[in-house]
Amino acid sequence: MLRPALGFFSSLRLTVVLLVLSMLLIFFSTLDQVNIGIRGAQQEYFESFFAVWRYPSEYWLSEYLGWLHLPLLGGAIVGPLLVINLVSAHFKRYRKFSWKKLGISIIHAGVLLLLIALMVAHILQEDNSMTINEGESSNYLESFYDHELVVIDESDSGKDIVYRFSESQLKSGKQIAERQWPFQIRVRDYYRNTSFAFASEGNPSPFDRGSGQNVVVQEAPPSGRIEKPNIAAASLQVVDEMGQGLGSWLVTTHPALATASDGLQRFEWQGKLFAIGLRPFRTYLPFSLGLVDFSHDKYPGTEKAKNFSSEVRLHHPDKGTDRSVLIYMNHPLRYEGWTFYQSSFANEDTTSIFQVVKNPSWLLPYIACTLVTVGLLYQFGWHLAARGRRS
Repeated sequence: MLRPALGFFSSLRLTVVLLVLSMLLIFFSTLDQVNIGIRGAQQEYFESFFAVWRYPSEYWLSEYLGWLHLPLLGGAIVGPLLVINLVSAHFKRYRKFSWKKLGISIIHAGVLLLLIALMVAHILQEDNSMTINEGESSNYLESFYDHELVVIDESDSGKDIVYRFSESQLKSGKQIAERQWPFQIRVRDYYRNTSFAFASEGNPSPFDRGSGQNVVVQEAPPSGRIEKPNIAAASLQVVDEMGQGLGSWLVTTHPALATASDGLQRFEWQGKLFAIGLRPFRTYLPFSLGLVDFSHDKYPGTEKAKNFSSEVRLHHPDKGTDRSVLIYMNHPLRYEGWTFYQSSFANEDTTSIFQVVKNPSWLLPYIACTLVTVGLLYQFGWHLAARGRRS
């Protein structure tokens, strides 16, 4: 029983089939990336067990080929099978140590390490952004894809009490309450991505409080693009302790539908001031970055960018760190496991936007490529030396 299974998983035919399936995944995900973005393609093709590619409506002959749907094995199946195939093949063919085949063993180790690095990055990598204005500092990151509901008690002028609720808690019919609140929040609906339309006599708004009184919400397909983030929204009803409705609210990440510059909507109840809002999920850091200066250099006489750079002040009070750092293209800041890349800018070159990545396996691909290179050099060198000795 074990031998036939080992023969199947170690076969060269399986290797070829899996490599072909990998190339198909890369090809069709690249085509789809135009419509669903990098993140969407990653989820659809590489993080799933099965994927379906649909002939795009904007392609030539789409009126005849729009029915074409191509099923594919997803990366969650192809990746582990490649690992099993590689380990099985090596175990079957190279069990005995040999100087002659040492290079092949090193190459296999490098490829295996690269596959493992991809899987570790998929599980553990975090992608966020940090936006800082010149002269200001920030100690939190914002997610590209996930959001959170915040309820802030602003009654105490000396400090605000912030309550945060993740997207998983914003399910239809969910009731949110805290002992310190004189009210409860009922979640009517939650939308990961939305579009908005103006309310009309035939299509009235379901909201009677806040900034959503003149709009209606329409659900839209989720976006996988970093440059075009989801506009999330939630329909909330605030009720008192007796269950009587105090109003219906729309909270959303759409900047035009906020009643304040911080994206929050405020109301007063029983003499206390509260603010509610929906915002990108925040990760707070034990250190802060302050933007001293952002530079946007252009080639003379053109609008073509020559360089983006940000001079930042890194301040970590617990470690006594306080130093100046220059972040520019291809030269990120690496600190405390986070990597800060210069990503974009805004507000007429007075705001810098960083893409912030945490990937515990970031060194593994470099090690894997080094092993493959060493293995290839060793193997070619061995055969070259053997041929020289024979001649």
